[in-house]
Amino acid sequence: MFSRKMSLLLDNPTQLNYGIAVTDVDGDGEFELFVAGFGFRNLLLKWTGTGYQDIAPLALADPGRAAIGVAACDIDGDGREEIYVLNTDTFAGAKELSDRLFDFRAGHWVDLFGLPENENMINLIAGRSVAAVDRDGDGRYGFFIANYGGPMLLFELNDRGELIEVGARAGLNHITGGRGLVSLPLISPHMDIFAANEGGPNFLFRNRGDGTYEEVAQQWNILDAYEHGRGIAVLDANGDGRFDLVYGNWEGRHRLFIQTGGKFHDIAPPALAAPSKVRTVIAADFDNDGREEIFFNNIGEPNRLFGLRLDAWVTLDIGEAAEPGGLGTGAAVGDFDGDGRLELIIAHGESGLQPLSLYHSPQNSNSWLRVLPLTRYGAPARGAVVRLVQPDRTQLRAIDAGSGYLCQMEPVAHFGLGSNSTVEQVEVRWPDGATVILTAPEANQLIKVDYPA
Repeated sequence: MFSRKMSLLLDNPTQLNYGIAVTDVDGDGEFELFVAGFGFRNLLLKWTGTGYQDIAPLALADPGRAAIGVAACDIDGDGREEIYVLNTDTFAGAKELSDRLFDFRAGHWVDLFGLPENENMINLIAGRSVAAVDRDGDGRYGFFIANYGGPMLLFELNDRGELIEVGARAGLNHITGGRGLVSLPLISPHMDIFAANEGGPNFLFRNRGDGTYEEVAQQWNILDAYEHGRGIAVLDANGDGRFDLVYGNWEGRHRLFIQTGGKFHDIAPPALAAPSKVRTVIAADFDNDGREEIFFNNIGEPNRLFGLRLDAWVTLDIGEAAEPGGLGTGAAVGDFDGDGRLELIIAHGESGLQPLSLYHSPQNSNSWLRVLPLTRYGAPARGAVVRLVQPDRTQLRAIDAGSGYLCQMEPVAHFGLGSNSTVEQVEVRWPDGATVILTAPEANQLIKVDYPA
């Protein structure tokens, strides 16, 4: 499936890297890759037309910290995404190095946690993942933190531009061994949250529609209390028009939970469920055939790839991305060179210094369509749902708000169309219920969809 393209990584130091997030950092309308460096500088990789170059200013490079997780979203409604970086220097509980929350102000990046008015908001608990949440559908997000050994936190800005922590108010301040997070309209019309935890049951927070949550994992049969969750991905695994969950458990059975009848049911076949040292999990249509594949990034053992063939999830040939000796810590996908095919980038570290690796998906003649919904402020509408209808199939995507463990994918709904380029309709639904329908859009393009006036 994948071919190695390491020569395109023009700045690729051998260091400890962890999470990766995809966001437009320099404000030019194109997406970059923010790579968390642990004890080393963070990288900001930009496609230049001939390769990926590190353009991180010193503030974002932040060398010598302990960055592991990263996510982006627009928390102040200025149309530009802020960047949250988890710095975790201990396994659990209290830590010394605080997180960063970078905001672009007056031409440079400022850490909001470093401002005097926010000094009481600093997170000094070991975090594992961060996701964007628009809990009340107003187009302004908060950063939700899965902490390990301390309460989960939700940071937002108040009307005075000050950081506030609203986890308790929202009903989210649970204490556990937090690991992976996703946020999207999963079981309600609003942005729900699924948290895969370690050493205890998972959490499923259902959005009540008023910005508060109730925890319903037991009712939905997704506790999985004796495993150790890591990466999570969201997809419509059986084509029934509802979102399902695939996630990895550290050296335990991996899950493919299908949503039916108000509950989740695990249908993972033996090959997919087989335990591994799993990190990031990605669901994406890498070959543009109209069916998403599932990628498992492992540390110290081969990566895995699965696809739906004849109504069964089977192991696919992963090609050069197997990386049997790779110390995988994070991964992300996106179409950075604009050719309509997804690239896969993998970070390595934790137990040894390794550079990043880059892979291209197979060249083919399949058609594609990419949809980028925007908030009322012009930022990526993370958590929006995009439905694409073709004569022979319907596909469903959620704009990524925080992809499982440490990472965050591009905020674009990428659809492979296979050999049939006919698209009858595209429906975009925002977290507040606003909807736009596009009739018969042409294939092989990126469509930006504004929030309806």
